[in-house]
Amino acid sequence: MEETRKSYWQNISSSVESLLTGLRLTFRHFMNARRTRKPVGIFDSTYFQQPDGISTIQYPHEILPVPVNGRYRLHNEIDDCIVCDKCAKICPVNCITIEPIRSVEEFGKTSDGTSKRIYAARFDINMAQCCFCGLCTTVCPTECLTMTKVYDFSVTDINEHTYEFAEMTAAEIEEKKTIFEEHQKSKAKPATPPVQASESVPSPESPKPAAAKPVFKPKIKPPGPPPAS
Repeated sequence: MEETRKSYWQNISSSVESLLTGLRLTFRHFMNARRTRKPVGIFDSTYFQQPDGISTIQYPHEILPVPVNGRYRLHNEIDDCIVCDKCAKICPVNCITIEPIRSVEEFGKTSDGTSKRIYAARFDINMAQCCFCGLCTTVCPTECLTMTKVYDFSVTDINEHTYEFAEMTAAEIEEKKTIFEEHQKSKAKPATPPVQASESVPSPESPKPAAAKPVFKPKIKPPGPPPAS
């Protein structure tokens, strides 16, 4: 009975001592948190020199620096896009939608000298579906599709997460489609009309038709005068 009572008071003493140790640690941090830490990026040389202070920042007035290689919202430089459709094909979540219109001739060049022969009637990226894998930026031949450092693009309507990069108007789209369709029809027409059979001229090397054989007709003598009576 005495041992049980002793163990009971020892447990209470140990609990109070543990509680006081935790409160002293909390009070020390509370006193050191009277000043705010300077918002610096993890790559800054002074990042680990601020062990104390308030780490909460007043967003959006204060923003933590984003690393240079941050991969966040996608951006397409449409002037350098050749509409090759590689990004849409490799996207694992199908968040890129492209509508191409072929041109009958080259209509421009990108910044790296690549010829542009396809118009972008539609180039949409749905960032609500994007998984930020970066595969689309890897396969882009002209490097016009990049992942930017813009990480805060929160909206109240999820449809606003679809970003449209195509710059063609509806009239321009219809015009380019009509031009390409007429070009395809002109290619499908024959170059010269077919020669009719009545107008065909025999070649000098072709064999001449065999002459028709004469038909034999027996000669019949006219009847003589009647005999005298």
